[in-house]
Amino acid sequence: MIQLVGMLDSPYVRRVAVALLIAEVPFDHRPISLFRHIPEFSELSPLLKAPSLVLDDGAALVDSSVILEYLAALHPALDALGIGKAESPLKAARATGVALTVCEKAVQVHYERALRTPEQRSDVWWSRIGGQLGVGLAALEAELPEHGWIGGARIGLADITAACAWGFTQTVLADLVELADPRRYPRISEFCARAEDLRAFRAAPPIDGVAAPVG
Repeated sequence: MIQLVGMLDSPYVRRVAVALLIAEVPFDHRPISLFRHIPEFSELSPLLKAPSLVLDDGAALVDSSVILEYLAALHPALDALGIGKAESPLKAARATGVALTVCEKAVQVHYERALRTPEQRSDVWWSRIGGQLGVGLAALEAELPEHGWIGGARIGLADITAACAWGFTQTVLADLVELADPRRYPRISEFCARAEDLRAFRAAPPIDGVAAPVG
């Protein structure tokens, strides 16, 4: 069985896990930390990148988009979640790009705070990534529908990506009111509440150390 390696508190790992659960693709989740379990992680995926997907022959794929694209070629139910299968591919593509940008900038802000003391931080870099995250969240607020899903009547990868991006922002940046206050982003909050109520999202919460159930 394929193995998904990485912690669900990563929006990228969670994105893959939720998509696989929705598509009912069997997988074994290995919640191994890139920080606390480096030797164990490197044995499975020497590039030390989460998520990593370890195939039955031991080969490892990295990057959530690459992993999902590869598995979509093998599993029609997963392929059906993709941008090209949405009722509105343009909306799905645009929202996915914005949501991935939010993921990237939120992760950068998180690492800047977690790995550097206030004295070590660059004010220029902090202002830049914080500003980009704010712009990304504002763009996501404008992209998301008031009802239903981004690409049409069915949930798709764009919706999963958006919900995982906001879930990560809420989990690790909740104290940064200017970036993570739900009152500033009511559409995102309502949209993601709908997503988080789904069984696949509840089964893979953005929590350190939790393992998603075997698909």
